[in-house]
Formats: sequence, structure tokens, C-alpha cells
Amino acid sequence: MIHITNQETIERKLLLMLRILHEAQKALGARIIARRMEDCGVAMSERTVRYHLKLMDERGLTELLGRRDGRVITPLGVEELGNARVQDKLGFVISRIENLAFRTTFDPKKGRGLLPVNVTLFPKDSFGEALKAMKPAFDAGICVSDLVSVRRANDRIGDTIVPKGKIGFATVCSIVINGVLLKTGVPMDSKFGGILQVKNGKPLRFAELIFYSGSSLDPSEAFIRAKMTSVREVVEKGEGKILANFREVPVVCRNLVEKSVVRLKNAGVGGIMTTGEMSEPVCQVPVDMNKVGLILMGGLNPIACAQEAGFEAENHAMSNMMDYQELRKFSEVCRKAW
Repeated sequence: MIHITNQETIERKLLLMLRILHEAQKALGARIIARRMEDCGVAMSERTVRYHLKLMDERGLTELLGRRDGRVITPLGVEELGNARVQDKLGFVISRIENLAFRTTFDPKKGRGLLPVNVTLFPKDSFGEALKAMKPAFDAGICVSDLVSVRRANDRIGDTIVPKGKIGFATVCSIVINGVLLKTGVPMDSKFGGILQVKNGKPLRFAELIFYSGSSLDPSEAFIRAKMTSVREVVEKGEGKILANFREVPVVCRNLVEKSVVRLKNAGVGGIMTTGEMSEPVCQVPVDMNKVGLILMGGLNPIACAQEAGFEAENHAMSNMMDYQELRKFSEVCRKAW
């Protein structure tokens, strides 16, 4: 029995290495892989990582490009990652949320530090028109922030290299609120992501939801792919369906939350749509005892608005960290020729 348990643990670590290589989209050395594994809460020495990478080379899952360049994941490795056992995937989204919140160093007072972002890849030829399609959502505030980042092919956006023929577009992720509150000592329980029905310009109820604790796929990505949003209708008519997330915080922390919200707004980051009362339902969602429910705006709502208009895009929700100083106002980005 001990041997089986150890083997399962090793397989999970190997899958994590493959995920790190896949998300990087470039060659990485054992030192960087070990560091990123530690960020995910998995401690492994550089020497041990190198040993397992050699084993994966033999299985055809990774390929060594050179001693200085490091390794890349192979097509067989990508397939292995996709076919990973269900139990290895469960809870991956909630783990990613906790990881990004912990890595957040953004200080709203000082206006500097790292914060989590979503990365979307648009075809280069249609990006200018896609910006116009996203503008109504940004203008109406149906976003976490109007601060964005744009990168051309072969440039880096967070940890992602923008592929040839694409434009990388980063939007602020709602997990920034988790991270900032965590640094002030406020624990936040991330429950689910969903489709929020809006009526007369106000949030009414969740029409669909996916719990983070039991999903390997980001809810926002799933809902956009299923074409379940109507962000533009919310902008134009005050009624429709947008991406939103549900969180809970202890009621004793409410004052700290309110102060943090003000600091975030002053730094150009919003995202909190509604804050409930102690133990009372919010948008028909029950709230635990001595907790307060919060509804956060989905960071990918502007992207959903563009995809509703027919623009193709590849979304990587809550996938990267970026420096706050690298972000620019959406209106400033729109003035450039793309």
C-alpha cells in the first residue's frame, strides 16, 4: 500500500511539472520549475526535479533543448496532461485561486506590486475591431478594472509568450481582491463562479454556477465558450447575464473589507458589485453563519462582450501575475493603431 501511495504522489508531481511547462509555452530549466512548484505548495529540490525530468524525457513527455535552454513539453506530454486522472484535476481551480491570492503583492496605497490577470489571445487582424466591441463593457464598468495590458507576437505577457499571428490582452482578475484582503489579514472563502442575471441594472440572482472546489475548468471560460452571457444587453438595456463570482468573509472583518475596497477603487481596481448583511442571502445565495456574502464582477466580461459580437479569442483565465506598473488605461490602449 505504501508503494502505491508514493507512486500516486510522484505522478501528481509529474503532472504539475507538465502543467508548468505547458503554461510557460517555452523551455524552462530545473531551477525555475522547482521554484514554480514551490509557489504551488509542492517542495522539491532542483536535483530531484532534474531526475524526474530525465525520466519524462525517456517517456517522450518532455524534450531537452540544451543544458542552458532547458526543457519543453512535447505533444505527447500535452496529451498526457489532458488525459490526467479526474482525481488529479479536482480542486485545481480552487488551488489556483489560493496560489494567485498568496502571490499577490499589489499594494493599492503605493500603487505597485504583482496582481493576477486573465490573458486572452486575439487574432492580430481583428484585434482593433475587438477593442471597439469591448469598449461598452469597460465604459459601463462591467469589469474588475479598466487597466489592461497588450503585447504583440513573441512578447511576454505575464509568463505567457504571445504566439505568432496573435495579440495578447490582459485584464485584471477578481482574485486581486482575495490577495489584497489576504495581506490585510482577511480570510476570503471562494465559493463559485457563475452567470449572474441582471434586471433594471441591478444584480438579481445566479442563473448558473460552477463550484471551484469540484472543477478543473475555470467557470468563466466554460460559460463564455457555451455562449451563455449577454453582456452587451446589460449595457444597452440594463437586463441580461454577466460573469460574476461569489465569496464569503467573516462578519468581524467587514470594516477591514470596506477600507480595502476604498483603497482599491482609488488605485483603479473595483470589482465588488454587492456586499450582503451577516448570514443573509445575497442574490438568493445562502450565506454561512457569521459570514457576509460578496458578489464580484468577472474579469472576463469585456472579453465575453467581444465574443458575443463574433470575435474569436482564446481565454486563459486567472493564469498569470503582472506588475501593476505594466498596466495601462483601456482608453489609452484604444488610441493606438492595431
